[in-house]
Amino acid sequence: MQTKTKTSCLLFRPGQMPADILLDEVSEHVRNPENFLWIDVADAQQSLLSRLGDELALHELAIEDALTTHQRPKLEEYGRHLFISAKTAQLVETRIFFGEVHFFAGANFIAAVRHGPGLSFARVRERLAVAKNGGRPGSPYALYLALDLIVDHYRPALESIHERFLGLEGVLLTDALGRDDLEKLYNVKRELNSLRDAAEPMQDIVQDLIRLHPEFVTKELKAYYRDVHDHAVRVTDSIDTLRTNASDAMQFHLASLTIRQNESVQKLAGWGAILAVPTVIYSLYGMNFDWMPELHQPWGYPAVLAISAASMVWLYRRLRKRGWI
Repeated sequence: MQTKTKTSCLLFRPGQMPADILLDEVSEHVRNPENFLWIDVADAQQSLLSRLGDELALHELAIEDALTTHQRPKLEEYGRHLFISAKTAQLVETRIFFGEVHFFAGANFIAAVRHGPGLSFARVRERLAVAKNGGRPGSPYALYLALDLIVDHYRPALESIHERFLGLEGVLLTDALGRDDLEKLYNVKRELNSLRDAAEPMQDIVQDLIRLHPEFVTKELKAYYRDVHDHAVRVTDSIDTLRTNASDAMQFHLASLTIRQNESVQKLAGWGAILAVPTVIYSLYGMNFDWMPELHQPWGYPAVLAISAASMVWLYRRLRKRGWI
């Protein structure tokens, strides 16, 4: 079943209210450098992206990358526009949905192409519609809002994973860990890896924007982009810490299992040694030799029982003292 593609094109003109326009009208308005266009495309197909490329004069290689899912997060420059690939994470109740978004960033347009059950940019659209401090919406501000929104959603996802790990950590310290708990712990580590794959590259992307693209990171917005970079760094550091804790907890659990197994083996070996005493003695008298003098003595049977019992008690006390039983 095909998913219906949703496209939103919002036009900002000086002194006028934002207006929704059709995709086929984009090329008409983008020629005017005073205009700014915010374009949001969800689950785009090749035909739609080809139309978008024609309207915005996008590079064919950037269009090809935008069509491909599971892209590596990156920032590339194609003549008059940038191409940015990023991974998103969205917490819905207790589930985390990972998606991808590809940005085409030009002098007076930002086009976001979303793949999968990813993030909604409704908040970006709303904030663009309300001019900040009397300023005019433009590519630098819109790109900042989009990247900031992506990074902000990493934190709730991380906190959700952290809460689940704390619940599992308590079980790891007990003997009640079951197969379901191990599967949950594996899912925690897998989601941590996915979240790190999303958050870590954002540091390089924002840093490259700050260093290499002053046309987007203007003097007024530099502090805001640095804030996005700092948030990405803090999230990545927290993910690394949680990954280390998860690995340490698993190693501790495995070490505890090994210790408990060794204790069980020691106890079995101790009781085996105790039972070996009467086994050796009684097997000796079960060999039916013709000449065993003590068999004909009245004290033979109680003497064997007494020697066996005394040997077992002595061995039990020695093993008990050493902690084997």
